[in-house]
Amino acid sequence: MTFAPTLSDFQPRSRDPLRALKRSALVFAGVLVVILGLLIGPLPGPGGIPVVTLGLVLILRGSWKAKRLFIRAQYARPKWVYPFRRLMRKRPEFAPVFWQQALRAEKLVLRRANRPLKGWRKRLRRTPRKPAFA
Repeated sequence: MTFAPTLSDFQPRSRDPLRALKRSALVFAGVLVVILGLLIGPLPGPGGIPVVTLGLVLILRGSWKAKRLFIRAQYARPKWVYPFRRLMRKRPEFAPVFWQQALRAEKLVLRRANRPLKGWRKRLRRTPRKPAFA
């Protein structure tokens, strides 16, 4: 015995034009943000990388085809895709994701003895924190 509905009982979901418009607007905004990030990229500093990341997250939230490609990429390169997955949550934590990516980039570029971000993190952890409600 199966509890799945038969094909004759299948009713296609009604197409909501407002929902489709919202998804299209998300994709369009995402493409604009990615283009903006690519234009900002040559400027000094890491300004283009977070902007492109935000644009890709907007595109992923609005496009089913992009989500399928994202899942394929997730199986191929899980370490590269994980930060995007964290940013796509309902309440994403931006600071830890960008901090982790900054540490990874530092690890790729600099030698072990010359990594300032890692030292800053250790110093921050050593400082005593004030209680939240005192």
